[in-house]
This record gives sequence, structure tokens and C-alpha cells, in this order.
Amino acid sequence: MGKFLIEVPHEEEVIACARVVEIFLKSGSHFVTNADWGCRDGEHKAWILIEVDNKEEARRILPPAFRPQAKIVSLCKFSMEEIEDIVSKHRRDSRTEEPGITVLKREAG
Repeated sequence: MGKFLIEVPHEEEVIACARVVEIFLKSGSHFVTNADWGCRDGEHKAWILIEVDNKEEARRILPPAFRPQAKIVSLCKFSMEEIEDIVSKHRRDSRTEEPGITVLKREAG
């Protein structure tokens, strides 16, 4: 199972916020009724964290009218070992020059 962040934007008007929240609360879905909202801070979006198998399963928990504009992000955690491997590989790759590529430097003045 994966962990996903669902972000659902909506219009900025007060009545638009109220309607979206009402739809979410009436949906009956535990996940949707427990969404976090940014409206009071000027971010007119709802956020939901969920653990499901894939992005489509995450999308299906939303009321149908909100599925198209929802942004769904697969979340992960990194270990120190993974990051050290990435940094080490990057250092090796940055020392290798690709043939045929010339770097031009602009002179000051």
C-alpha cells in the first residue's frame, strides 16, 4: 500500500467554500469528512492523507465532481543510506564530461 496526499482546489468565494465543505461533509466517506482545509488562511484547497494501493483508488474516494481537478501525490520517505547513494552517484556523474559538450563562460566587463 502507498501513502498519498490528495489536494482539491476550489473557488475563493465564501459561498463556494461553504458548498464544497458541505458536499464533503455529506459524502459519508470517513476520509473526505476529515479533510483539512486552508480556506481561513487564503488557500482554497482541501487536503487528505490516505493509504491506498494506487492513485486511481485515491481519486475514487472523492465526490465525482471533484475528481478531475484533484492533484494526487504519491508520498515516500527516504533513508540516509538512499540519500548517500544518490549523492555519491551524482558526484561520480558530475565528474564525467560528456563528449561533444562545450561549456562557454561569459567574461565580466
